Amino acid sequence: MRALICRHLGAPDVLEYGELPDPTAGSGEVVVDVEAAGVNFPDGLMVAGKYQTKPELPFVPGSEVAGTIRSLGPEVPGLEVGQRVTAFCGIGGYAEQVAVRADQVHALPDATSAVDAAAMPVAYGTSFHGLVDRAGLAAGETLLVLGAAGGVGLTAVEIGHALGARVIAVASTPEKLKLAAEHGADDLVNYRDNDLTEAIVELTGGAGVDVVYDPVGGAAAESAVRKLAWGGRHLTVGYASGDIPRVGMNRLLLNEGNLLGVLWGAWARRHPDRNAANVQRLLAWHGEGMIRPHIGGTWQLEDGVAALETVMNRSALGKIVLLT
Repeated sequence: MRALICRHLGAPDVLEYGELPDPTAGSGEVVVDVEAAGVNFPDGLMVAGKYQTKPELPFVPGSEVAGTIRSLGPEVPGLEVGQRVTAFCGIGGYAEQVAVRADQVHALPDATSAVDAAAMPVAYGTSFHGLVDRAGLAAGETLLVLGAAGGVGLTAVEIGHALGARVIAVASTPEKLKLAAEHGADDLVNYRDNDLTEAIVELTGGAGVDVVYDPVGGAAAESAVRKLAWGGRHLTVGYASGDIPRVGMNRLLLNEGNLLGVLWGAWARRHPDRNAANVQRLLAWHGEGMIRPHIGGTWQLEDGVAALETVMNRSALGKIVLLT
């Protein structure tokens, strides 16, 4: 099979487009013929050796795919060869085939395209788990989304809107804010042109926000945590800014705030049944038109370096997908 192979750690351009032996399905696994693979910020961190998961070299990056089941290993009930699926593989997705744990493979409705399906497991899974399982976001609450036009941020805007929250989208350009508005944001803040703390005070009448969804970190996160409402929840999802924020614990004490970590991939592996239920709800919402992945671009597998560079320099709008 053809694949993008990481033999040395570094920037995306260390990846080599080459051949590897076809994978085989072990016990409790399936092999998927990959039609489309989502490109995610953690993929680039993994290639650089800067992610909490550090695969042995050489490895193939890529954590989510969509395609058809090629083969089944022993002890795989409920799935069939030829079935259209989406899957969370962790690594191995930037390839023509990938072996995946069967409990991370989910059947697709006929109407869901492979491109949309490849864009869903990580970004939507992370945002749904964060907003629902961790924060318990309720209708009528106020949700602030940092990096609101990125791969995960935009999904948080959509899910917050679907849950009935008031969504404040924070991004760096008018183009990004326009995209967030098109996906359900109620209020927009350009943090390059406005002081974020002052904007939150103005938009909430001083009450603050109930939930912060933060895949960015840095100065924006430090501003947002200062303006949590009483009992507010700050979800730390990632650090796309490259700066891990420093939060004074007194900020949380003064308003009984909550700082909650969101590590969806590890949670999904620990709780596959609960994750499967989340995926089914997301697929149902997709079928009803309540969520709609914004595909910022598609690249052929052999051009995956350029695709990953686009994600890592934060110039992507929505989700980038590789096609095999």
